[in-house]
Amino acid sequence: MTATLPTATDPRSGATSTVPAEAGATAPSAARPAPHGAPARPLVRFRSSRPDLLLCGALLLVIVLVQGWNITNFPTLSDDEGTYLAQAWAVQQGDGLAHYTYWYDHPPLGWIQVAALTYLPSLFVPDWMTVAPMRFSMLAVSAASSVLLYVLARRLWLPRWAAGLAMALFGLSPLSVVLQREIFLDNLAVMWMLLAFCLAASPNRHLWHHFASGLAAATAVLTKETMLVVLPALLVTMWRHSHRDTRKFAVTGAITACVLIGLSYPLYALLNGELLPGSGHVSLIDGITYQMGREGSGFILTPGSGSNGVFRSWLYYDTVLPLGGLAGAVLLLATVRRSVTARALAGPALAAVILAAVAMRPSGYLPAMYVIQALPFLALVLAGGAASITHAVLSRRRGPGEPRPRVWARRALIAVLAVSAAVYVLPRWYDGNRTALTVDANAPYRQAAAWLGSEVADPANTRVLLDDALWLDAVHQGFEPGLGAIWFYKADLDPAVTRTLPRGWQDIDYVVSSPTVRRDAVNLPNVKAALEHSAVVAVFGSGEDRIEIRRTDRTDRTDRTDRTDRTDRTDRTDRAGGAGRTSGS
Repeated sequence: MTATLPTATDPRSGATSTVPAEAGATAPSAARPAPHGAPARPLVRFRSSRPDLLLCGALLLVIVLVQGWNITNFPTLSDDEGTYLAQAWAVQQGDGLAHYTYWYDHPPLGWIQVAALTYLPSLFVPDWMTVAPMRFSMLAVSAASSVLLYVLARRLWLPRWAAGLAMALFGLSPLSVVLQREIFLDNLAVMWMLLAFCLAASPNRHLWHHFASGLAAATAVLTKETMLVVLPALLVTMWRHSHRDTRKFAVTGAITACVLIGLSYPLYALLNGELLPGSGHVSLIDGITYQMGREGSGFILTPGSGSNGVFRSWLYYDTVLPLGGLAGAVLLLATVRRSVTARALAGPALAAVILAAVAMRPSGYLPAMYVIQALPFLALVLAGGAASITHAVLSRRRGPGEPRPRVWARRALIAVLAVSAAVYVLPRWYDGNRTALTVDANAPYRQAAAWLGSEVADPANTRVLLDDALWLDAVHQGFEPGLGAIWFYKADLDPAVTRTLPRGWQDIDYVVSSPTVRRDAVNLPNVKAALEHSAVVAVFGSGEDRIEIRRTDRTDRTDRTDRTDRTDRTDRTDRAGGAGRTSGS
């Protein structure tokens, strides 16, 4: 990956830059006049390049088809997905920023976007506003991210086939097929960050492109705050692709736009009187303190640690993209002074290395969806490495007295390398994607939701503890949002809910015991007691993934005081109740 691509004069810097040689490439559709009469570097305009449009369109169709097939059945519904969708539902209903007290766990822009994406389906078919059907909204996000990655690859001067390879690696890796289906804020944040990189690498180098890049980067950070660590890599890309005469203005404008938009989050907290900690209300500082100080999951390479388990789950689906991409990124950064390819891909390579360094913190917390943020940069690095190797083999210079190698021999070597890579990768990807395309992991959740709707006689006056993956299903079945259908964490951690449970578990009628509930109940006294004082009335699935419907053994089955009295005691409109901590990312 240390070989350089062919050079052409770059009129904007007065130096040489790379333009990838590509057999059969079409002539550039436009060239921008250079200052001082210097020849212009040819520009590839994506919108007017038919080969690029055809290749990108064909790959996009395959990616959407593979990611959309069996999307409601695999992977297993997660509590994080349910939380984000329930918060989006609250936004749609005009009930605030969350279905319970919003405690600044994440910036709300992420699920506001989810609310926009799911608005029309929920308007026409309200019962579809549950996790499994609304996963289809992520297909639009994945499609946009795939196209942006292709555009970015071309703007970083990768040849057409390498840009297509980057897009395929990003969209068809089993890691992508599994994780990009899910309703995660990371998927939305990646889309905005790719847009920021595309604008930063714009060949036209307009100042507004760089300002817009700063706005897109701020949107990415406000969608998922961990994208903040990628901003140095974006700055490297912008610095390299900006005109030297306007570079200071471009970079300053982008940073200013990013900072000003980013400050809207603490400004919102300040205007609500929730910036600083205090009694009787949540605060942004408390939320940040919790996220920064939460219990770590161990070192990623320590066997038996939580982080190591997450890492091994990534490698179970795909070893090529995480390991190969990271090795390539390190090599690129090590050769950045000698390699034009490394300089062109320095931004994505730096992003991959930074994200890897954050994941390897000895005492950090590593959620399973974290790898989503690195996938596009890993794919770009691998595709760039393949392009560099191909160019090095096909254009190797002869040494003194060395006979000219035959062109067919070089091409045969490239073919052998390509076939070897395909033979290694494709069977492994086939196994991972076959699971995603054929397995139904969510039948127990569907059956549990159906049971709640058919077997509970009076859902409006019944209280059930359950995880957020089923929370909206219960709401659509007639349970009261928030106090009838209770997200199980809130039974112990949100004062606005615990005030309505003066007798603890005896004020609960049912517990839906999912793997998430059983795992986290050990630290939740009310939930633990409800599980211990209940009997199984229905079981769906088997083994560790089973879902049990458990009925508490309380004696007064006259149920409770009337609903009006309960509502008066809770004052559900009081948003200063307290912060219920979650186990999410």
